[in-house]
Amino acid sequence: MSTSLQPIGQLSPGQDLNGYIQAVNGIAVLTAEEERELAFRLHEHNDLEAARRLVMSHLRFVVHIARSYSGYGLPQADLIQEGNVGLMKAVKRFDPHQGVRLVSFAVHWIKAEIHEFVLRNWRIVKIATTKAQRKLFFNLRSAKKRLAWLNGDEVDAIAKDLNVKPEVVREMEGRLSAFDAGFDASPAEEEEQGYQAPVHYLDDERYDPAVQLEDNDWEEDSTRRLQTALASLDERSRDILRSRWLTENKATLHELADAYGVSAERIRQLEKNAMKKIRQQLGDSLVA
Repeated sequence: MSTSLQPIGQLSPGQDLNGYIQAVNGIAVLTAEEERELAFRLHEHNDLEAARRLVMSHLRFVVHIARSYSGYGLPQADLIQEGNVGLMKAVKRFDPHQGVRLVSFAVHWIKAEIHEFVLRNWRIVKIATTKAQRKLFFNLRSAKKRLAWLNGDEVDAIAKDLNVKPEVVREMEGRLSAFDAGFDASPAEEEEQGYQAPVHYLDDERYDPAVQLEDNDWEEDSTRRLQTALASLDERSRDILRSRWLTENKATLHELADAYGVSAERIRQLEKNAMKKIRQQLGDSLVA
């Protein structure tokens, strides 16, 4: 080996990325025989030192894979860290009896962890939640060769290649082209542009004292005018409206008809006339 194995905890891409890359590239790649021996020690005897050596010798491959995701604007150190988590999961699940090299087995786990990290952090709002959407997200990113929107033929070709409907490709393309907007205006923005920030037009006025006072006054005034209008009705009409509209257990036309000894149609007419008088009373009070 060109360098001795360091404890995993002492290697962190977040502290010094260039130094980390130089360090992991200095760890020699295991031969097939060495890898197989270490894998059997881990698989059959739970040898943690063997697991450490397997992980350490493959850190360079994580760096190589993480670099292919640099186009998402996320910190390279974070991508490497997530890939390392996938590598450790792969080492834990690696079965030497299958006769394949660890790097071939680990690629899936490394990419899976990086994919999850990209989808969690690339946008504030998740743009891909289902397995099909995630597949389309990464494939569409790599399939787009230019900044312009895809034309019809390109959409059909990608849809056919990924076995999805063309409208699904269009929807994901729209999500990829969207951007996150800060709620508050950026300090760097000029004053004439700062007013466009959502903070200026998405204010929550529910707890504004002035708005609450206005709502309370309106509610009290409406209740007062309704009570005054009801008081102008005769007792029977007032009872019919209260029984039909102002109680939790509302009475039916037939129940009121039985109570007053008239037909249900007569109750309906009385209710209609009472409602007409109420509307007129409320309208007159607003004009006054």
